[in-house]
Amino acid sequence: MRSKLIAAFTCTSALVAAGHVSAADLAARPYTKAPAYIEPLFNWTGFYVGGHIGGAWTNQQFINSANTTVFGDLAPGEGYRQRGSGLIGGAQIGYNWQASNYVFGLEGTIAGLDNHGTVVNTAFGAGDDVFSWRTNVLATIVGRAGYAVQNNLFYIKGGYAGANNRLSVSDAVAPFTGSGGQTHWASGWTVGAGWEYGITRNWIVGVEYNYAAFTSQTYQLAGTAAGTYTFDAKPRDIQWAVVRASYKFDAPVIARY
Repeated sequence: MRSKLIAAFTCTSALVAAGHVSAADLAARPYTKAPAYIEPLFNWTGFYVGGHIGGAWTNQQFINSANTTVFGDLAPGEGYRQRGSGLIGGAQIGYNWQASNYVFGLEGTIAGLDNHGTVVNTAFGAGDDVFSWRTNVLATIVGRAGYAVQNNLFYIKGGYAGANNRLSVSDAVAPFTGSGGQTHWASGWTVGAGWEYGITRNWIVGVEYNYAAFTSQTYQLAGTAAGTYTFDAKPRDIQWAVVRASYKFDAPVIARY
């Protein structure tokens, strides 16, 4: 009996030892690290379209350059300057190209505004001439350059600006009466700055301030009266501040690990 127990113990020990050897011969299981989270960076490259709304301020200037009419109360060299303000709203379209954190682009805008004013000339005490002016369309074509910090873009812009401007005069006080007016497209330059934020992959919101200055045009206001009544007139400058919203069409996604 004792010999049988010794034999069984010896056999069991041999099997256990053999199991340990087999386990040691097995290769270690490889450890696979979970893939890192990939955070997509906002990519400013691509075409975009959108709209803007805000406020605008126009400094209008008109100076008499020639006067041979019987109803013109201002002598050559005399004139007025007046400031008018109102709402502005319109659309923008453009393209951005991003290189590292730097963003460059080209943009065009068209907007309607309601800046206008009236000046009553009291040179002869009766308010003979009533001058009216209005700036109602503003367009720009500009280049943009900015610096992107993820979804934020800080930029400056500059280029061409044009505005539709009208000047008119009316004198209804006898004995010398008359009226006339002209509309011209005034050309100039503009500069501005702004901030935009990508709230989603495609939608962008922002705020922007701009300044534009224009060259003079000659307005012939003799109209129904005989003679010449011309003014060198222009929107001396236009300033506007707007909030913007744009839709950016998809561009390749840049990922950061």
